[in-house]
Amino acid sequence: MILSCLCAVHCVLGLVIVAGLGLGSTFLLDPSIHRYGLAAATLIAGVAIGVGAIQHRRPAPFVVAMMGLSFMGGGLAVEHGIEEAVLTIIGVTLVAAGHVLNIRPNLLRR
Repeated sequence: MILSCLCAVHCVLGLVIVAGLGLGSTFLLDPSIHRYGLAAATLIAGVAIGVGAIQHRRPAPFVVAMMGLSFMGGGLAVEHGIEEAVLTIIGVTLVAAGHVLNIRPNLLRR
C-alpha cells in the first residue's frame, strides 16, 4: 500500500516539477526508470494481492486490486507520457484501495 502511494506521488510530483519548473526532466521522466519501477511494483502488488486473497478469502479486495493491476499493465503497454501516467495513477490507486479493503473489511458494509 505504501509503494502504491509513493508511486502515485512520484507520478504527480514528477509531472508538476517537470512541467512547472523544468527541473529533472532527464531523470524524473526517464522511460527506463518508469518501465522497471512499474514492472517491479506490478510484480510486488500481484504477489501481495495473491497472498491476501488466499488468507482473507474475500472477493471484493481481490477484484479491486486486480483491476488496479490491469491498469498498471496498461501503463506498461503504452508509450511513455501522459497516458502512461494516467493509467499508472489509476492502477496504483485501485491497488491501494484493494489493500485498504483487505485491512478494513467493514468499509464495504456501510
